[in-house]
Amino acid sequence: MADTDEKQAKQPEQAPEQHGRTQRPADDGKPIKADKAERGDKPDKGQRPEKAEKGDKAAKSAKPDKAEKADKTAPREPEPRVPARLKVQFNEAIRGTLAEQLGHKNRYQVPRLDKIVINMGIGEGVADRKKVDSAAADLALIAGQKAVVTKARKSIATYKVRTGQAIGCKVTLRKARMYEFLDRLINIALPRMRDFRGLSPKSFDGRGNYTLGIKEHIVFPEIDYDKAADVWGMDITVCSTARNDDEARALLTAFNFPFRQ
Repeated sequence: MADTDEKQAKQPEQAPEQHGRTQRPADDGKPIKADKAERGDKPDKGQRPEKAEKGDKAAKSAKPDKAEKADKTAPREPEPRVPARLKVQFNEAIRGTLAEQLGHKNRYQVPRLDKIVINMGIGEGVADRKKVDSAAADLALIAGQKAVVTKARKSIATYKVRTGQAIGCKVTLRKARMYEFLDRLINIALPRMRDFRGLSPKSFDGRGNYTLGIKEHIVFPEIDYDKAADVWGMDITVCSTARNDDEARALLTAFNFPFRQ
């Protein structure tokens, strides 16, 4: 009996179980729960940490004012247009000179340019439509305006042409583009023609219109000779408000048309 009492005294008393878990004794030097502040753990989920001020990032992410947005979205002012050189020359010098030369009392009786029509006939377009499109693209570069594809009005069995088939292209120039094209024609294109000896003074139709023909369209600087697949000719008709051939001839001579003498 004495031995059993000594064994029971040596054994430590076991704590009662709580909810199926055993508690760690406090005497072993390890506390059950340490303060979170001392361990440096994250705060509880319920407590949100204070956000640090972003400083420069906040300033960069700030949205621009409405005034700045208005400046960016405002339409750009159009560049001032430079008038055509021949048009200014006609209004300042040629009109007055022609009024004295032709004996007109009113300056509005002086003949002036009305339009310029450029026509290119593509006979090879009957077999290949791509050549008509290529010629129209070159004509658009020369004139600075989109060309219109012309189509056959009637069928011709000899030439294998059917009604509505593309056989050429044309462009009608007026106002500023007309004067710009005329300037390039007189000063650049005609001097580059092969064996050029002047324009014929007899190509008037009696109603103030003059027509000239060019055998190679590559004389214009807009066409790259190395990239041109084919060479086509063109007819250029200069229409004016002149009443007869003499007035039309005087008008074109004032524009320095190189007529053959």
